[in-house]
Amino acid sequence: MSKKTIIVSNRLPVTVSRNADKGITFKPSSGGLATGLSTTYKQGGNLWIGWPGTSDHDQAEKDHITNELKKDNMAPVFLTSEDVNKFYEGYSNKTLWPLFHYFTEYATYEMDLWESYIHVNELFRDAILEVAEPEDKIWVHDYQLLLLPGMLREALPNATIGFFQHIPFPSYEIFRLLPWRQETLEGVLGADLIGFHTYDDMRHFLSSVNRIVGYDSSLGHIKVKNRLVSVDAFPMGIDYDKFESAADSEKTKQKVIAYGDLLSKNKSILSIDRLDYSKGIKHRLIAFDKFLSKYPEYQGQVSLILLVVPSRDKVDQYQHLKEEIDTLVGKVNGKYSRMNWSPIHYFYRSFSFEGLSALYKASSVALVTPLRDGMNLVCKEFVASKTDQQGVLILSEMAGAAKELSEAILINPNDENQIVEALYTSLTMPEEEQRSRMKEMQKKVRRYNVHRWVEIFMNQLDNIIERQTAMNMRLLSEKSRAKMLQKYTDGQKRIIFLDYDGTLKGFAADPQSVSPDQELRDIMFNLTADPKNRVVIISGRDKETLETWFADFKVDIIAEHGIWLRSGDEPFQMIDNLNSDWKGKINGILDRYVDRTPGSFVEEKAYSVAWHYRKADADFGDLRARELVGNLNYLISNMNLQVMHGNKVVEVKNQDVNKGKAALKFLSEDKYDIVLAIGDDVTDEDTFRAMPKKAYTIKVGMSASEARYNLKTVADVRELLTEFTKIK
Repeated sequence: MSKKTIIVSNRLPVTVSRNADKGITFKPSSGGLATGLSTTYKQGGNLWIGWPGTSDHDQAEKDHITNELKKDNMAPVFLTSEDVNKFYEGYSNKTLWPLFHYFTEYATYEMDLWESYIHVNELFRDAILEVAEPEDKIWVHDYQLLLLPGMLREALPNATIGFFQHIPFPSYEIFRLLPWRQETLEGVLGADLIGFHTYDDMRHFLSSVNRIVGYDSSLGHIKVKNRLVSVDAFPMGIDYDKFESAADSEKTKQKVIAYGDLLSKNKSILSIDRLDYSKGIKHRLIAFDKFLSKYPEYQGQVSLILLVVPSRDKVDQYQHLKEEIDTLVGKVNGKYSRMNWSPIHYFYRSFSFEGLSALYKASSVALVTPLRDGMNLVCKEFVASKTDQQGVLILSEMAGAAKELSEAILINPNDENQIVEALYTSLTMPEEEQRSRMKEMQKKVRRYNVHRWVEIFMNQLDNIIERQTAMNMRLLSEKSRAKMLQKYTDGQKRIIFLDYDGTLKGFAADPQSVSPDQELRDIMFNLTADPKNRVVIISGRDKETLETWFADFKVDIIAEHGIWLRSGDEPFQMIDNLNSDWKGKINGILDRYVDRTPGSFVEEKAYSVAWHYRKADADFGDLRARELVGNLNYLISNMNLQVMHGNKVVEVKNQDVNKGKAALKFLSEDKYDIVLAIGDDVTDEDTFRAMPKKAYTIKVGMSASEARYNLKTVADVRELLTEFTKIK
């Protein structure tokens, strides 16, 4: 069990400020993350690490802030004003924020901002390393700290690390624009569990990982250097009980009264957003103008309450957006206002919790239309506050919450005419239908609240660690390694079966570019020089290539997955009488897939044929491969052939031939004191199954296998074989 949980985010759940009269002040945050994790970080020895919100402190201030935060299980990461400018206002919000929200025209790519981003992530890493212990859980949050999981993994290889992204993750076509895309993905992949709000974000991330870094995934799991990483969707909730009880509280009722005509005289359409170009504020103002024009009967009857919370108002785009909003509000109010009615009530400031609760409670419609949003909790807060189940939610399809709240009126935020009709539908919706829709949404929001979100994420983090532990139990342990080396030492007759690609040598885009390097040649020379050893290279490669590569060594060879066998210096023999008449038909299909899949090519062998797609676009290649396998299996249903889908290759060969059958021929020729077989591919499973019960069988990689043990990498295989060569 872990000793403590360390939560890490850019901002702490309190804001530290300098006050001329009071000095350093501390104000709790009321955001969804602070609420959701409040019970977690305040327990036992748990800790929340983050920036306190101010910069350029002298040592006395740092000591004071550190001591005060420590009382509430928090620890600060102090930043300079330059850090804040370049890391937060700069790279985080001028590069990542617009790019991840699909506003590519606003994204800037400046090296000094990127270097500052690295520097601040390192500051967070160092702060964590000061307090982290081996069994701790570390949960990193959001786009400001994308590099941090990788930095922590390098410093703490066995740490338990979770990461959650609260903003959207863009499609590969957008993400690939980032100059530092690979470094960013490798940083995130330092985590054991990576969470997003929606399946779409998860899918985009997996696609980018596959295309940019080259790691495949299966059912949301990625093998990263033979460490299993889980990627999943966890839609964030709210503190439902807090908003539900607040809606009927006396304070909220008093606020409703205090707001007077703002809420009671006309039907109210509520719009609450932070100032940001991703929120679609301009679009909804234009749509509201069109609504009043198309449905003039609502003039004097409906008002839009527009709350815009100040944000990044020193950034040019935000200043310009503020000016546009001001202009649009003035235009609509100037066009439609009457002596006793204003169409838009505009507030450019923050509201208290009770003030927000009153607006949620009394408004008839919530207009939540972001152009792109990770989740958007405003719509959920509105739903929870509707204790009488009267009210209608208009929600953008581009908000993560739309995946859950299907009973809302879902709209395309770029379609202003659709927003117009949604407003009309909302204002004319019968109370019974309002109640029915709201009831279903409340059921979902109540069930999957923010506390449940935390619980599910942390449980999933435990699960992936358990899976990693189970996988590691199959690793060749020091104890098992020592026993094997001892048996090898005692053995007078040894036979060693070695696959080539992915076992002795790593993969490459060009299959012909991976001939034995000097290190491997040295290993093979020393291994085959021992007269007690019989070494068998067992590969899917053609016999001519293997014969050329291993001409200098005393090895036996099994080529083309067991079709060709060579013992010592004897010529190659076919394991069975085979024919290749079928190849013409198969080649025609494979050639068509080469034409349809740029970067793919066909490798023809004497009695098998392979379609390689390692050079093709990763996602497209996988798609074509699955399609090809299906077509080939249908075609050969009445033929004595087998389709094998290996590592970026689809191969067709005779069904009666496999590596295991070929290996048995060598095993039957003599009795051996120790039998060893090492391979990495699905075709090597036949070898493992054919081995004697007491044989040492080793799978390279951490996937499930018939082998008794696993080694993580080609380097690990070479290290083991080097140990063998030192035994005489």
